[in-house]
Amino acid sequence: MAVCSTTFDEVCRGCGRTVAEVAHWVSMSADAKELVWQRILAQGYPRRNK
Repeated sequence: MAVCSTTFDEVCRGCGRTVAEVAHWVSMSADAKELVWQRILAQGYPRRNK
């Protein structure tokens, strides 16, 4: 089930990824994904769980 929504801004309200990160996620390396998740968690996402 998809939860991503970037309708109104550049960051998904569901997962915290940017439009570019969502678009390129499947081709990103595990290390690149880990850096994204570290940033997301530091910024207080994912907000869908709150």
